[in-house]
Amino acid sequence: MSLLEKLSDGFDSLNEKDVKIDEYKKVDASELGENFNYDQEFEELEKMSIEAKANRTFLQKLTSFEFELHFKNKRNMVYLLGGFSAAAGLLSGVDQSIISGASIGMREDLKLLPDQQSLVSSLMPLGAMMGSIMMTPLNEYFGRKASIIISCIWYTLGAGLCAGSRSYGMMYAGRFLLGIGVGIEGGCVGIYISESVPAEVRGNLVSLYQFNIALGEVLGYAIAAIFFEVHGGWRYMVGSSLVFSTALLVGMLFLPESPRYLVHKNRIGEAYDVWKRLRDINIQKNKLEFLDMKQAAYQEQEAKATESKARLWTDLFRIPRNRRALVYAVIMVGLGQLTGVNAVMYYMSTLMGKIGFDEKNSVFMSLVGGGALLIGAIPAILWMDRFGRRVWAMNIVGFFIGLVLVGVGYKIPIETNQNAAMGVYLTGIVLYMGFFGSYACLTWVLPSESFDLRTRSIGMTICSTFLYLWSFIVTFNFDRMQNAMTYTGLTLGFYGGLAFVGFFYQILFMPETKDKTLEEIDDIFSKPTRVIVKENVVGMKRFWGIS
Repeated sequence: MSLLEKLSDGFDSLNEKDVKIDEYKKVDASELGENFNYDQEFEELEKMSIEAKANRTFLQKLTSFEFELHFKNKRNMVYLLGGFSAAAGLLSGVDQSIISGASIGMREDLKLLPDQQSLVSSLMPLGAMMGSIMMTPLNEYFGRKASIIISCIWYTLGAGLCAGSRSYGMMYAGRFLLGIGVGIEGGCVGIYISESVPAEVRGNLVSLYQFNIALGEVLGYAIAAIFFEVHGGWRYMVGSSLVFSTALLVGMLFLPESPRYLVHKNRIGEAYDVWKRLRDINIQKNKLEFLDMKQAAYQEQEAKATESKARLWTDLFRIPRNRRALVYAVIMVGLGQLTGVNAVMYYMSTLMGKIGFDEKNSVFMSLVGGGALLIGAIPAILWMDRFGRRVWAMNIVGFFIGLVLVGVGYKIPIETNQNAAMGVYLTGIVLYMGFFGSYACLTWVLPSESFDLRTRSIGMTICSTFLYLWSFIVTFNFDRMQNAMTYTGLTLGFYGGLAFVGFFYQILFMPETKDKTLEEIDDIFSKPTRVIVKENVVGMKRFWGIS
């Protein structure tokens, strides 16, 4: 079955045209009033959508500029929005992996010392931290779509500076600017997709972003292999981002702004116009979901009228519902980074050399790890919303086994058993990267759907900042940690130990958000933690047939 066919399964429930108003969970007569006139409401929305564009400010016209596309089949617009915006992951993936091969030639041309080379690799996640911090004001004032376009500009500046570097200082600056683009994009894409597409396919399409990161990493290794023997080839490698950033920037001009962001900004008419392009408005469920979204936005605006912006930040920690979502999302993001995947990606060629491959073959063999990550992401894209989040989180067991084999591979003497060492190591890398491919999808899906509308941008900023902070820590300290712990101690003891602990955290504390609208997920995180744990324990007992 094709990807589109799998995704289309998620629309089955949208073909029910006889949904009754009082059957819908969030919007009912008690909330909207017994005399609420639905026909009149949508007639008003139609008028507002026509008038909205004429009344936009200059900034709104600039940030929402679009070459409008219309499809008779609404799901095609959903696929286009989710698929193309998720393609931003290609940029992030290429820039993460390309440095593995580029560092070999760069080291000689720029006369890099070991610490300087570590900083070149780790400055991108450090810049991404800055981009994550910038993401909240950009998301708030310019919108989700415009923020992704702004990230493309940072990518372009950074790639150009890296390609033209004449000193390690220029390379530092270029990698940092690239990181800013990564940080802005990484937080915005998940929000943009999750706010725009139906709940039934939200997990699949947000997971597609991780697939494109993995695809970008494979492309990065392939580009490195193509230009490895070209004189000054590392400049072509690090400059390749220009192609991807330009394509993404142009493509985003054909996509609409997030309808939930527009409602959040009280641009109801524009939001309804976008909603009609993404949903079949003749289906009652889609009408009711829009009313639910509109009602939630009005409640938010009433709350904002009596609170300061500082209150919004404190509410993220003060209100139990928000605090539970934040702790959960940060821990899940941490499990995706502190188990070492980015350090392994950045130093893949170097690690291949440690196990016995020469420089050229190290670059080519890096494709094995990147390919495993790519293939591993495919099942999560196809079936994320079919099997649920908790099922995919169990992939942590698979990449723990991979880390065990990687650690064992380092212990086999390459002087006497090189083939065995290579075989065990590569098997471990394939398992580790393959299972992590599906697991990594969760690190983008879960934060993007866990926070309420008021705190979503701030919550994603915090999650993204922690993600790139941990990536910087494990990448910059990779050599030091290997020297202190040995190769086996780092992969098996540190990375593997964290994966082992994470397995039990997920079993007990991870809620299931499969098939839930963003508004319904509010109800899940409004439950006390002990209730979530109790429900998970009961579910596990039922699964194993324990009474």
